[in-house]
Order: sequence, then structure tokens, then C-alpha cells
Amino acid sequence: MRHRLTPGDLLDGHGRLAEPGWATAELRRYDRAAVAASRLRVKEWDYYCVLTEEVGLALTVADNGYMGLLGVSWLDLTARTEVTENVMLPFPMGSMGLPASADAGDVLVSRRAGRGRELRIEFRHTDGGRLLTVDHPGFDGGRGLRGELLLDQPEMDRMVVATPFPKAPKAFYYNQKINCLPARGEVVVGGESFAFDPASAFGVFDWGRGVWTYDNTWYWGSASGTLDGRPFGFNIGHGFGDTSAGTENMVFVDGRAHKLDEVTFHLPDGTSGRPPGPFDAAPWTFTSNDGRFEMTFEPILDRAAATDLVALRSIQHQVFGRYSGHVVLDDGSRLAVRDLLGFAEQVKNRW
Repeated sequence: MRHRLTPGDLLDGHGRLAEPGWATAELRRYDRAAVAASRLRVKEWDYYCVLTEEVGLALTVADNGYMGLLGVSWLDLTARTEVTENVMLPFPMGSMGLPASADAGDVLVSRRAGRGRELRIEFRHTDGGRLLTVDHPGFDGGRGLRGELLLDQPEMDRMVVATPFPKAPKAFYYNQKINCLPARGEVVVGGESFAFDPASAFGVFDWGRGVWTYDNTWYWGSASGTLDGRPFGFNIGHGFGDTSAGTENMVFVDGRAHKLDEVTFHLPDGTSGRPPGPFDAAPWTFTSNDGRFEMTFEPILDRAAATDLVALRSIQHQVFGRYSGHVVLDDGSRLAVRDLLGFAEQVKNRW
């Protein structure tokens, strides 16, 4: 399955990716000081998305060099509505202090978010898990959102990929995705409390560090839950960089990763690259070159957003819905999947 990463530094002495490939644990050490590009081009983010059958919470802390971002999204999957609010920070260039590892270091940020109120987001490591805290009094016109979720993280595999970019030797993408994190806690929105039960609430953690080329389109899909009483989920994606040494496609069963090769996203006709509003409700389909991942995806809600500042442009569609189909594990066994909650996204960026 292409090249599996070995332990060592992520970048060599010239700031180039020392070893492209994939892994199921954090084997390569990221050091921001070793990056050979301008501080304006370094991109670092931590993103969590936690879903129940009825609601979801997504939190973002990102330092993209010339722009930082704190993001809070509340999803009502029953009503098919969402509210997303972002606070932009000019030219953080590393000052947000995002950690060099997905397994150590906390993220603690707060910024004024209108009307003199502070938005506070915290991602802390705890024994056996991760604690997410958010307090946004001004959310949704003053309705307010606050909550605390504990994500359990037992010993488990994850998706890790180190990706170079053709014709840009000092660009790279180091990404980790940790699926199937059972979540417990409470989120209060507008005075209404929503409980997250680890039997039915699951989170995914997206940790990204890198230097990207200017114009990119990516596709990402993720789902976490249970199948026949066992923890089950997957990460799929493609779209940018040279993935000849390793793709980010994996299925997770009982904490063990099963590596896939290529997965292709087939969007409904006429939707690719379309700006917001929402995508049509037509299903997406997914196929694989080895026949091990074949799915349809029925959309519920499109979290669509657009930014157009001439030199900086982003069109995003993160679509939440349900996957049905089948996967084939490393031992050849085939698992049927039906109505597994997750998301699939298309993002076009010039940044």
C-alpha cells in the first residue's frame, strides 16, 4: 500500500518533507522552526466535529499565517438548519501557539467576538481523552452557546499522511484524523440543553500542519459510529498534493485501521465548484479503484460558506448526511453499512 512512514523528523535540514507516506500513528515530528517558507504561508489548525443523531457541534482554531480563525458551528440535523460564526484574526503568524503534536499540548484561545463579548475555545488533553470547552455568549444574535464535551480516546489507530506538492519542494501537508471518539457532556444553545451520550455521540479530530500551494481543491469524507455493536468509521479524501506515496483513505473497526488505496468522490451533476447556497439534495456516490469502498451518501444539511477577498478566496460545502454501501477489510471480509451518519465536503481555496 505505497509507503508506510517510519519514525523521524517531518522535515529535513532544507525544510523539505523528509519522507512522504502514511501511518496509523504520529511517527514524524513536526517543528515549526524547521519550515523553510515565510510565516505568512504556514498553515496550522485543530478542528473537531461531534455529531449525535439530532445535533452537532464543530469547533475550529486555525492559524493560517496572514489570517487566523476561530469557528463555532451548531447543527440541527432534525430541522436541517445550522449557524456558523467565525472570528477572523489578522496576521497571527504562529502567535496562537498551536501545538507541534496531536498528542500533547493544549489549545487555549479567547477573542472579542462583537458586542464586547469574548469567544473562548479550549482543547485540553485529559487522561484517556480530550476535553473541548466553548463559551460564546454572543452566538446567533445573542442566543449564546456554551458547553463542555469529553471525547474518550482509547488505544486506537488513526489516519496520518505526509504529502508533498509537485513543483513546490518546500510545500507539504502533514495531517492526522482521529475517528470514533465517543463524546459525553452538554451543550447549551439559547438556554436549551443538549446532552451528548457516548453510546450515540461521536467525534472526529482533524489536525493539520503545513505549507500549501496557492490554489487547491480538496475533498474530505468522514463518519464515526458503531456497526454491529463495534466502533466503526472511516476517513476518505483526495484532491491536492502528490499522493503517490500514500492516500488518506482508511476504515476503522474496533480501533484498528484498514488501509484503502484510491477513493473517488462523485458529486451530483452541476454542483462541483458551485458557490453557496446549498447543494441539491441529490445523493453523492463514492467508488474505489480496488472495490473496497463503495458508498452512496444521502445529504441532510449543507454547511455552505464563501469568502472572496480577491487574493483570498474560499468556497466551502461541508454536507452532513448518511452513508450506505459496503467496505472490504484487510482480511477480505465485507461489511455492509447502512445510514451511517457523517459528512462529505468539497472546498476550493485560493489562500
